[in-house]
Amino acid sequence: MFRKIRLSLPSLLFVFLIVSSSRAQSSQDQTATALDAVFSPLANASSPGLAVLVRKDRRTAFERGYGARELRSFAKIDPQTNFRLASCSKQFTAMSIVLLVHDGKLRYDDKLTDVFPDFPAYGKAITIRHLLNHTSGLPDYEDLMAAAENRKGAPLWTPTHQIQDVEVLDLLKHEAAGKFAPGTQWSYSNSGYVALGLVLAKISGKPFREFLGERIFSPLQMSQTVAYQKGINEVTHRAYGHSKEGNTWKETDQSPTSATLGDGGIYSSLEDLAKWDNALAQHTLLTEKEAQPALTPALPASGAQPKWPANSDRPEGTPVSYGFGWFLDPYRGHARMWHYGDTVGFHTYILRFPADRLTIIIVCNRTDLDPESLALQVADLYFSANK
Repeated sequence: MFRKIRLSLPSLLFVFLIVSSSRAQSSQDQTATALDAVFSPLANASSPGLAVLVRKDRRTAFERGYGARELRSFAKIDPQTNFRLASCSKQFTAMSIVLLVHDGKLRYDDKLTDVFPDFPAYGKAITIRHLLNHTSGLPDYEDLMAAAENRKGAPLWTPTHQIQDVEVLDLLKHEAAGKFAPGTQWSYSNSGYVALGLVLAKISGKPFREFLGERIFSPLQMSQTVAYQKGINEVTHRAYGHSKEGNTWKETDQSPTSATLGDGGIYSSLEDLAKWDNALAQHTLLTEKEAQPALTPALPASGAQPKWPANSDRPEGTPVSYGFGWFLDPYRGHARMWHYGDTVGFHTYILRFPADRLTIIIVCNRTDLDPESLALQVADLYFSANK
């Protein structure tokens, strides 16, 4: 004869929690296995590789490195490996400018000529807001570099003699006009973010690297993250960029434009970027209200939806939504904020779905991988699992 076993309500709750926890862990393990199957074939111990971070509900759900950070010692990529973020640096530059606005030292409607009085007349119509959301119309400094070298008939900048931020500003000062009237069009501008880095230094009275260190990296305990300046600071656990030539890898870590700061000069790791993601989610540095302008898409004066112009990173005419340092267009009905970074030797991608509490970060020290496509594969996996 079997004896009936009666469980008290607390006991039943305890059993339920154990079963639920076990099921949740099993689901997490299955997701991790599925993600590893996506990334593990992409790199090996003797190739450059990538690092992947997935955060769900403000917790790290997946964090792994694949491949080597450089091909001399073949040191493994891990969560402490620091990658050049390239244009993903722009979100930190934008945050710094918003912090200056918070401090009352700067306004979004201040003009470029308010900060640099010797800037040409075309800068009188360019505001800080225009620089932040890529509606300034500033000429592309890469084009100005090419034009200067063509006039000289010889290279002026090389991977070992790189253009500096003040030289970019000088090139812009020698122009008589921008590409279009400020605020009338949208055009992605590295020049604008180099200018913002210089605005930050001028208004704060501190070098770009110091301001970010004091106001962002140190408060968030992002101890490995730096705005890198050769000869001034160092990148620990550094990944070096590579490109594939035929069947061999070539270290392609620096270019003539790799020394500029505001548009792409930051190095960081998965470990530190998790802290950054958490700070954004919890509004650690700014209140939600103060952060709102950064998450408001730019609109030209006409009110029409901005579109990618010709000769851009996206097909001409593709709609674009951009705030301050973040693209803001949705993905399959999910609100998102994201940015890519492409530079010599590195591809990076930071993708956040705030309402879904999902963040995906992929950083690569090789140029044959597409972190955007990979990140969206991860997003699809999570969204399909939650249908």
